[in-house]
Amino acid sequence: MDDIAKLSFEDALAQLEAIVRGLESGQQKLEDAIAAYERGAALKAHCETKLAQAEARVQAIVARADGALALKNEE
Repeated sequence: MDDIAKLSFEDALAQLEAIVRGLESGQQKLEDAIAAYERGAALKAHCETKLAQAEARVQAIVARADGALALKNEE
C-alpha cells in the first residue's frame, strides 16, 4: 500500500470511489472484498491527509490591506 502515498488526491479519490462501487455491487468474493475494504480505508486516510494539508495551506493565506495575497509569515 506504499503506492497510495504517491497518489494525488484526485487519483486516490477515484480509486476509492471505484472500490465503493465494487463493494456495493456485492459481486466480490469475501477475501477480495476484505482486501478492497482495507485498501479503501488506506485511500480514505490518504485523502483526509491531503485535504488537511490543503486546508492548512489555504488558511495560511491572508489578504493584505492592498488586496494582494500573502502567506501569514510574510506579512
